[in-house]
Amino acid sequence: MRRTLPEAVCEDDSGSGQIEEKMVEEKKVKEIVSQLTSEEKAGLCSGADFWHTKAVERLDLPRVMMCDGPHGLRKQEGQGDHLGINKSIETVCYPTASALAASFEIEVLGRLGEALGQECQAEDVGMLLGPGLNIKRSPLCGRNFEYFSEDPYLAGKLAAAYIKSLQSKGIAACVKHFAANNQETERMNGSSQVDERTLYEIYLPAFEAAVKEGKTRSVMCAYNGINGTFCSENRELLTDILRDRWGFGGFVVTDWGAAKDAVKGIRAGLNLIMPGGYDGVKQAILAAVENGELSEEELDKAVGSIVQFVKDYQEQSEKESSIDRKELAKLAEELAEECAVLLKNDDILPLQKNSKVAFIGEFAVKPRYQGSGSSFINVPRVEGALEAADGCGVSYAKGYTARAREPEKLLIEEAVRLAEKSQAAVIFAGLPDEFESEGVDRNTLEMPENQNALIEAVAKVQPNTVVVLHGGAPMLLPWLPRVKAVLHMYLGGQEVGKAAVRLLYGEKDPSGKLAETWPLRLQDTPSFLNFP
Repeated sequence: MRRTLPEAVCEDDSGSGQIEEKMVEEKKVKEIVSQLTSEEKAGLCSGADFWHTKAVERLDLPRVMMCDGPHGLRKQEGQGDHLGINKSIETVCYPTASALAASFEIEVLGRLGEALGQECQAEDVGMLLGPGLNIKRSPLCGRNFEYFSEDPYLAGKLAAAYIKSLQSKGIAACVKHFAANNQETERMNGSSQVDERTLYEIYLPAFEAAVKEGKTRSVMCAYNGINGTFCSENRELLTDILRDRWGFGGFVVTDWGAAKDAVKGIRAGLNLIMPGGYDGVKQAILAAVENGELSEEELDKAVGSIVQFVKDYQEQSEKESSIDRKELAKLAEELAEECAVLLKNDDILPLQKNSKVAFIGEFAVKPRYQGSGSSFINVPRVEGALEAADGCGVSYAKGYTARAREPEKLLIEEAVRLAEKSQAAVIFAGLPDEFESEGVDRNTLEMPENQNALIEAVAKVQPNTVVVLHGGAPMLLPWLPRVKAVLHMYLGGQEVGKAAVRLLYGEKDPSGKLAETWPLRLQDTPSFLNFP
């Protein structure tokens, strides 16, 4: 029987219209590619510099800027680098991925994607590098703060929401690091040995959701290899799985410095090698075409995806776009409130506003709000919880030095005296900067000894002790039975101090939930014997 329902007709009409539009776009791209010289084609397969694609001015193809993200815009206008060393523009830092995942809210990721899309438009950025979708194989991975979860379903759903909202503003998303990139140790040349079932059930589903549901326009291949073949040269990964099975129609860019052999990469399904700024890639490609190692058809296919990206940028760029970073800072605070996890509360929270409360710990003044590396966002100012609590009648003791490790007797004694005179003590603690960074893994789940000693000493004299944690990954809490409450803020972005105070005093309810396992011992984690 023929379907005559109006819904069916509408669906068919819409589908045929999209197909026709796609065919027209593909024809335009092919026409442009056909006008490129071999040298121009080879040149387009690598960047113009650290952050831009190459331009072909005679064919009206401008260069396009790509920037690090995904919880803020790390746009470098001077010398570029991929480790967050050189200065970037001042902008807004939102909660990191590990915090965002704790919200379990698609709406949270949608609001963030829209905000970042507006920022990218205002700064003339065509693509934001993120989100990171690698699965948390071990709580020791130094970059876990940049990843959502150990659960591929959750990671995929959150990523799809983020991608759709970012791209709705005309900015391409670039999901990373494809694939099985789960440690920082030997990240440039290691190989992840993964059996087929594990790969398909754990490490690939989030990327699949990003492609099929999120419609991501770009994928970044990882530094590492899989079963002995580098991701940048892995045809099974970049063509068989990504394009043929999942229907990906965008372009693949290397992680910065991940290309091992440009020609092997392009034959495997790679499109763009970054960073650029030198002719080595172009010359290697031209030589490979000349000697028959690489066909013109393969090169045209690689270049076509880049041309499509540039044309999309031209059509969707909003040259007059502007942003209000004060409003975006308010959004950062709201998101931090949505992401906080109340790990314990024995009838002490919320605190009363006029009670005598001691804030203790250096993180009360200088909170940890982001991790280190390529995602490091340059913010003009960060307000700590002590400043945000002005008017609440709190007093303060330093308690520990964030850069120290050994217990500091005088600081602990000062904190204990203050705690004894107060009705409650709130200790701001967690993981210092150097514990979580791109390029290095953690070697322990322990918090610094000086912080643990402080918490034990204060809890001994003050029964109403609350701990506010800052950190992007699980940590051991040996003092947990002896404190009344634990509020985990994760790495909550630049407004985490304000958010913590609002949550402590009951202006907002902490509604986050852990998106990863917090082990009682490192030995209990499945990867203990072979990580890293």
